[in-house]
Amino acid sequence: MTYDPASANPLAGNPLETRADMSRALLALFEPLLGSFSKGNARVRLNGGAAHFDRAAADLEGFARPLWGLAPFGAGNGDFSHWHRFAEGLANGTDPAHPEYWGTVNGRDQRMVELAALGFALALVPEKIWEPLDQRARGNVIAYFKHARQFDYADNNWKFFRIFVDIALDRLGADFDRSLTRQYLEELEGFYIGDGWYRDGNVRRVDHYIPFAMHFYGLIYSKLVDDDYAKRYRERAVLFARDFRHWFGPDGATIPFGRSLTYRFACAGFWSALAFADLEALPWGEIKHLCLQHLRWWRDKPIADRDGVLSIGFGYPNLLMSESYNSAGSPYWAFKAFLPLAIAEDYPFWTASEKAPAPAPEVVPQRHPGMVLMRAGGDVVALSSGQENLQMRFGTEKYAKFAYSTRYGFSVEADERAFALAAFDSMLAFSDDGLHYRVRETNQEARLAGDVLYAKWSPFPDVGVETWLVPQAPWHIRLHRIRTNRPLRIAEGGFAIARRDFELDTLSGSDGAAYAIGEADFTGILDLGSSVTRAGLAQKAQPNTNVIVAKTIVPQLRGQIPAGETILVTAVLALDDPAAVSSVWTKPPKAPDLAALEALIKEKGVTVSAIEAPGQMP
Repeated sequence: MTYDPASANPLAGNPLETRADMSRALLALFEPLLGSFSKGNARVRLNGGAAHFDRAAADLEGFARPLWGLAPFGAGNGDFSHWHRFAEGLANGTDPAHPEYWGTVNGRDQRMVELAALGFALALVPEKIWEPLDQRARGNVIAYFKHARQFDYADNNWKFFRIFVDIALDRLGADFDRSLTRQYLEELEGFYIGDGWYRDGNVRRVDHYIPFAMHFYGLIYSKLVDDDYAKRYRERAVLFARDFRHWFGPDGATIPFGRSLTYRFACAGFWSALAFADLEALPWGEIKHLCLQHLRWWRDKPIADRDGVLSIGFGYPNLLMSESYNSAGSPYWAFKAFLPLAIAEDYPFWTASEKAPAPAPEVVPQRHPGMVLMRAGGDVVALSSGQENLQMRFGTEKYAKFAYSTRYGFSVEADERAFALAAFDSMLAFSDDGLHYRVRETNQEARLAGDVLYAKWSPFPDVGVETWLVPQAPWHIRLHRIRTNRPLRIAEGGFAIARRDFELDTLSGSDGAAYAIGEADFTGILDLGSSVTRAGLAQKAQPNTNVIVAKTIVPQLRGQIPAGETILVTAVLALDDPAAVSSVWTKPPKAPDLAALEALIKEKGVTVSAIEAPGQMP
């Protein structure tokens, strides 16, 4: 029988409807790691790949991250027969005289991240990993934690990591400087921007770190500590839930956007944390559905290697889209989704019947991330003003495209010297030599007026672009005004759909239009009357560039623009319906009036929070 990569997925075949199903999923995901524990159980090494930090820290990551799920499982009286490994590993990893010592923290260090999982586990299940330790081992653990916490943590969600270490030290009866805890709690307040939204530090971006880090840690804190910060975290989570639910499609998929997508179903961590914290931010049946439906979306994806170990990647193994800080153990932050296992079977989250949230309005503007969310068949599309991440690999593709989709994801480019071969899905690219190219990397300005987004950006120092994005569900319209001192080649892409073997897909390219029809999808791009002519092309994208499927087709419009001013007007459509070619595709929206769009942004436009200079928010 031919090997089917999806069958190696430990979630395959699990109905994921009950607490028992979720418990089984957790154990099935953990079990493949057992063969990779070191002799002294302090290190878990999964392959020969590297992250930017040292091997000892990567091995600690493989050891610690599963505890985000195992600790709740233990707290909920789950039957787990490997606690001795974690107790022994904790003792040996913090013992400077042991060969498996994790290494000493001497500055900002990946070990700080992983100690948060250990702090969480020590606070939640001390009887499993603390009480078995002798006095010497306990002393080493306390000393290791206290040494690490004296250093300055990164100015973002990392501040919660020291707070989690401190919660553990408090519960273990250690003596430590609590003013440092209060300092970080107060500094984290500086990242809050309103309506339940944070930034992850003083950066011009808002991504999945808000739900699966800022809110996730805040909600756990609110369960373990009773103070004014806890109350604030709970109030903000209620506000955030109302917005974040719109990031999920009816099939459970969320919008892939931003960095660290290799954490996969950590994207359900927010819903899981609401359950853990006993906070009914939405009706329990809806929270349960959002959580479990997201997990179910992952069941048929080839996300694990043959042995069942989670790979780096999103919808399939893919190092191309990974971050420099992704080691082989990194994907196990996905275990954040298993927080509900800490709560009993008779708890409202588990006793409630699953209920899909009421259908969203067709268009949902969100000022803080600078997005306009819209439904297109079974897909949720986020039109995006564009955010900024110039530090990370493919930060531009992860943050600055015009649109992101639960069904079609987004693509990263494989070769910055291949203008002719590039995917450019949901991007407008410029080339002055036909080889190299530039796309939007950051905005000088980004505004939202009603459900229209506006951005001002520059691909080259001497080229200025203004872009308006207008939802016309299931279509969206992009209007670009370009000013350049020299002629340039241009390429603009629609959504990427899965490409089949044996050339079974229908590809079409003509003047001003391109489309592709796949097994289950239609994707098209159409010129609505630009000031230059563009030729349509159904581009077979480079393999392994899209984050959800490994082979794709992207419809594009390509052409040349002269020096001076050019207006491009583009309509884009993608639907989970191949028959759309003879229905919706034949009825495109009308081109909007540029003067009316300019007036709307001028009169009603508000600056997108994500790109506000930090410190300028009201």
